[in-house]
Amino acid sequence: MNSNNSFLLSIEDLTVSFDGFKAVDALNLFIEKDELRVIIGPNGAGKTTVLDMICGKTQPTTGSIKFKNSELVGLPEHQIVRRGVGRKFQTPSIYENLTVFENLEVSYPKGHSVMGCVAFRRTKEVVDRIHEMAEEISLQDYPDIEGAFLSHGQKQWLEIGMLLMQEPELIMLDEPVAGMSPAEREQTAALIQRICKGRCIIVIDHDMEFVSRIAHKVTVLHLGKILAEGSMEEIQRNPKVIDVYLGH
Repeated sequence: MNSNNSFLLSIEDLTVSFDGFKAVDALNLFIEKDELRVIIGPNGAGKTTVLDMICGKTQPTTGSIKFKNSELVGLPEHQIVRRGVGRKFQTPSIYENLTVFENLEVSYPKGHSVMGCVAFRRTKEVVDRIHEMAEEISLQDYPDIEGAFLSHGQKQWLEIGMLLMQEPELIMLDEPVAGMSPAEREQTAALIQRICKGRCIIVIDHDMEFVSRIAHKVTVLHLGKILAEGSMEEIQRNPKVIDVYLGH
């Protein structure tokens, strides 16, 4: 067992079975404070299931998930969010009928619900924070545009901005560039590199060009276990990874 306290996230012996099938099998994964870790692997490797367990959506059969040295297993999803874990799913979940500004405002920590937001005042501090965030996600020119009218890429950036408003220390992004144009993919890579300063990010993706642009370290999952781990260069040269995943 690894009892090193320097890890922001320590996953030990994590297993989850669905009807006897081990989707994740005795997984050990250690991620440091300001790390940008990308998890890759073929479909059915257990990638999304790992994120589901970290954020409390799925409970493991056995094992431990420690975030900043405190156990997350067994906690409800909203408590895990409050501890500083943010998750973005594959499909953007923004409020289509609210503007960019309002979407970011709803996400401001003082109002954890829409009603909480109605009650809290739009102080200068809040407005400044929203404008800063709009700039961070390249939407500074669109504060009054409703979510429904944004491009696919812009919706994804807005959702990342909504997560960032809550100042999580760990952000998990599930296929953030799926369905994006090449230009949007490049902007997303730059955005992720900017926002990983001072926080930890875990990304799941299949786009190898994108992965090689952002990853500090790559973990390859196969059949619920770690097949290989290392820099993108090491992973691309690894015969096991080529055989199972990159060769296809």
